[in-house]
Amino acid sequence: MPDACLLVLLDGLGDRSHPCLGDRTPLQAAATPCLDRLASISATGLYHATLFGQPLPSENAHFALFGGLPEEFPGRGALEALGAGIELGPDDVALLIHFAHIGPDAECRLTLLHDKVPATPDEAKALFAALPPFEFEGVTASVHPVGGLFGVLVLRGEVSPFITDTNPMVDGRLLPRPLPLRDHEDRSALRTARALTEYLIRAHRTLSALPLNRERERAGQVPANGLVTQRAGRLKPCPTLRQRYGLRGLSIATGAMYAGLARFTGMDFLKARDTDDPGADLAERIRLALDKADNYDFIHVHTKTPDQAAHTKDPEAKVRVIESLDRGLSEVTDAILDDPRLLLAVTADHSTPSCGALIHSGEPVPMLFAGRGVRRDRVAAFDEVAVAGGALGCMRGREFLFTVLNYLDRARLAGIHDTPNPVEYWPGDHPPFILDP
Repeated sequence: MPDACLLVLLDGLGDRSHPCLGDRTPLQAAATPCLDRLASISATGLYHATLFGQPLPSENAHFALFGGLPEEFPGRGALEALGAGIELGPDDVALLIHFAHIGPDAECRLTLLHDKVPATPDEAKALFAALPPFEFEGVTASVHPVGGLFGVLVLRGEVSPFITDTNPMVDGRLLPRPLPLRDHEDRSALRTARALTEYLIRAHRTLSALPLNRERERAGQVPANGLVTQRAGRLKPCPTLRQRYGLRGLSIATGAMYAGLARFTGMDFLKARDTDDPGADLAERIRLALDKADNYDFIHVHTKTPDQAAHTKDPEAKVRVIESLDRGLSEVTDAILDDPRLLLAVTADHSTPSCGALIHSGEPVPMLFAGRGVRRDRVAAFDEVAVAGGALGCMRGREFLFTVLNYLDRARLAGIHDTPNPVEYWPGDHPPFILDP
C-alpha cells in the first residue's frame, strides 16, 4: 500500500453553471485531459468540509481537510498572525485589517465606498506608518503589515475574539459597528468592542488628514482613509497532525494564512512563488513535493489561482486558469503514478462562483484518489457533475483525512486501545510491555 499522500489542492475549483459556457461550470467547459485521465483510474466523488449549501473560507475548509475539529479552529486573524511571524500570547486577539475608502453619510453612518484601493508599495508603507499608537481602557493595539494594504491588528489586555466584523465586503454598504457576539456579552467582549470602535475612529481621522490621502483626492484618486476589520481570532489548544493522525506533514503554498495554518497544525511549510503561469507553478511545486516525499507522510500542494480567477467574475478567465493547471499537472502525472509509495488526492477546499454576489458558495467540490489498492469507478471526467456518480460518494469534514489513513493502512479499528492517547492512527505510540525478571 502507499506510504504517503500527495494532496493537490486546487483552491476554489468548484463553481456554478454559466450561460456563457453553455450552462456548464468552468471545470466542465475546460479542456482537462490530464484530470480526466486521473479520474478514469481513480475513485471519485464530492467533498464538502461542513454542510451542503454552506459557503466556507479557505481557512475553515483547509482546517477540516487537515483533520481539525470546528471547536479547535482559532480564527483567521490568529492564523494570519502566525503565518506573518507575529508572536501571539494566549490571551491576545488578532484581526484581519485592510485599508479602504470609507466615508460618513448625512447621518454620520460610515459607508464602505471602495473596499479595494490601489496603492504602490511606498504608499502602503506610508499608510501603515501613519497609524498612531493606541491604548484604551487597558487595551493596546498594534498593526502589522502582511502584504500590500493588508495586515493584522493585534489587541492585548482584557480582550475577546467574540466581536463582529466591521467590513461589509461590498461597496456601498454601511460598516457594521463593533459589537459583542450574542451569548458572549461579557466584560471583556464589551471592552474589546469599545476599544476597537475608538481605534477605528482615530485611524479614520488620522488617515483622512494624511497628506498622502489629501494629494490623492486632489488628483482624483481614491483615498485609503480608513481601516476595516474581520475574522477575529485567538490561539487555542489543538493536537498536531502528528499527534492525532500520526502523519508528518508538509505544506507548499503561498500566503501568510497557509503558513500560519501549517504552523498551527504542526506541519512544515515551504513558501512557493507565483508567476504568470499557474500550470508551471503547480508543476514546480509538485516536483518539490516529490523530492520531499521520503521525509513526509502527508504533503499539501496548493494553488490559489482558480479562486483568484473566479473572484474576477469572469467564467472564461477561470476556464483558462484550469486549463493551464491541467497542462502543468500533466508534466508530473507519470512521475506520481509511477511511484508506488504515493497516494494521490486531488480536490478543492470550496466553490468560488464566477458570477453573482457571493464571494464563495456552498456547492461541494470534486475529489479523486489514485494509488495502489484504491477502487476504480467508471467515472471518466473530473468535474462537479461527473464525479457525483463515483465510488467515494460525498465526503464531509474529517472524512477526508480518515480516508487518507485508510488508504495508507494506518486506520485505527474502532475500539482498539493500544495507547492511552486519543489518537486516530494505528499502530499508536506506546511504551513497551517489559517483563520484570
